Order: sequence, then C-alpha cells, then structure tokens
Amino acid sequence: MGKKMTKAQIKQFQSVLMNNEQSTATIQKYLRDVKAFWTFAGDETVTKETVIQYKRYLQENYKPSSVNSMLAAINSFFRVMGWFECVVKTLKVQRQAFRSRERELTREEYFRLLKAAKDKENIRLYLLMQTLCSTGIRVSELPFITVEAVRSGRAAVCLKGKNRIVLLPANLCRELLRYARKKGIKKGSIFVTRSGRPMDRSNILHEMKNLCPEAGVERNKVFPHNLRHLFACLFYKAEKDLSRLADLLGHSNINTTRIYTCVSGNEQERQIENLGLVLTEKKPHNVRYVVWMKRSGEIS
Repeated sequence: MGKKMTKAQIKQFQSVLMNNEQSTATIQKYLRDVKAFWTFAGDETVTKETVIQYKRYLQENYKPSSVNSMLAAINSFFRVMGWFECVVKTLKVQRQAFRSRERELTREEYFRLLKAAKDKENIRLYLLMQTLCSTGIRVSELPFITVEAVRSGRAAVCLKGKNRIVLLPANLCRELLRYARKKGIKKGSIFVTRSGRPMDRSNILHEMKNLCPEAGVERNKVFPHNLRHLFACLFYKAEKDLSRLADLLGHSNINTTRIYTCVSGNEQERQIENLGLVLTEKKPHNVRYVVWMKRSGEIS
C-alpha cells in the first residue's frame, strides 16, 4: 500500500536526526535529499516502485557514490516512518584503488594556497588551513580549537558521542595564540566570525575557492576535506603506520582510513611499470628470448 509524504513527517524526521545527535551538516544533507525525492514523487503515493524509479533516475544523473549517499538519506527517512517496504538496496561500488589525479591536492599546491591567503591578508583563513592540514581534523571539529586547547597543546573533540584528543603542533599553537591576542579572543573558539559565531563550512569553502586564481590551483582540488586528506597521505608516506593514522583521524574502522592512503593513479602506474614484468622487442632480457621470438616468427 502506498504512503503519502507530508511536511509534518519531514519535520518529525528532522527531530529524530537531532535527537540522534547528528551533525548540522548531516541533518541539512538528509533533509535536502528527502525533499528532492518528495519533489520527484509529487502528489503520488510512495510505493517501492516509485523509489526504484527514483533510483534509476539518480543512476542516470549522478555518480554511484552520490546515488548511494542520496539513497541512504531516503532509506533513513523510510525507516523512521516505519515504511520498511519502501527501503531499496544501494549500488554495489568497488572501492577505487587509487585517487583521482584531478582532485589530488599536492603539498606544493597547499603552500601556494597559504601564500595566496597571506598575500590577501586573510590571516584567519591562512591559519585555519594550516590548522586543518597539520592536525588532520574535520572542518566540523574546528570549534574545538579553542584558546584553552591551544594553550595546552591538546584539543578535546566531542562529536556524535565520540571523544578524542587532538595534538596541536607547537609552532601552530604559537601562531594561533598570537592571532587570538591580536583579535582580542580571550577564550573559546579561535576561528569565529565578527559576531563571535563558529565559522560556517560553506563560508570556509567559498574563501578557499577565492584563492585559486592567485595560487594557480584548480578549483576542484580546493575544499576543506582535501586538507585532511593531504595530512593523511603525508603522514602515512612518512610513517607507514595505518593504525596510528586511524587514531589521529578519529576513525573507529581502519578500512575507512585505507581510503586516505591510496596513491594517485599516475603513481600507481609508475609502480606497476617499475615491476618490469613486460618484455619488449627493443630490450630483450636474454638470448633465449630472442631465439624464441625468431622461431615464433615475431622477428626476422
């Protein structure tokens, strides 16, 4: 039997997400995805067939990872409503063994972004990017970088019912304390707006994108999470300690951490080429190989 979606149900869904202590960004995304499905369904009753049609529509217009993300949101809504018969399966996606070069931010590009921020006299963004990249924290964890945390060199992060301690580099602490004194920030979060509220993710992204022309970095590489990714890649390259990296990133599942340690496609190609497992006519490895090639008629 079909179900009807209403504003009251979406409001109820929002309340459940808030009671489950989901982050603001997660709640906004889930609501956005549920409302998109509601628009697709229109005034019609929602059945399993409706959801399957929507799934096909998503497959035709979005990447598999995005499709699964959207399906996760509407499946969550269905479960909260008790519409278990409407829940659909997500797509099976094989994990890519290498990072896309088009979205890979290099260390050199990161430093160019820092220089651009400093040249624009945007010291808040200059220090914010260094904080994200030198600690590997999520942008949602920035409010926990407080004056008190910087003085102790450790930030106590508490999100989604999970608690962890983030170590802050000494050089970073000195710069942040100097910035806080200059801005008159005596306690609480350091990265705040003029009104004293924690900086919004979208504003941070917008400010970072504005650095791209001057820094000479492609816009699709520049977003806060890529700084966390760069930290993870450089740490693993230096230490080769996946378990420790998982602790630093706050991952409860080490398989999540593996995503951050993938090399780029170009790097993987180079590694495979260096195995030297393909013989060529120009550089035969031995006389027997040449004799075999002549006998088989491959060379004269």
